[in-house]
Amino acid sequence: PPQQPDELGRLGDYRVLRRLGRGGMGAVYLAEDTRLRREVALKVMAPRLAADERSKVRFLREARAAAGIRHPNVVAIYD
Repeated sequence: PPQQPDELGRLGDYRVLRRLGRGGMGAVYLAEDTRLRREVALKVMAPRLAADERSKVRFLREARAAAGIRHPNVVAIYD
């Protein structure tokens, strides 16, 4: 649940501020990393997929692949 009026809610150490987009696997939100005090894009799996082990493996595989790319036009994966 939200703890401040400018947020949608909390997910771990992230303040979720607004939705940026939605796709087949879930949604991407603008969030604030409260530990490092920086804005991040937070990708969240749809609940129906998060309950499926194969989908979780795919999600992690895609994150690992993206984390291995270093390019100014590709976002960095932190967590």
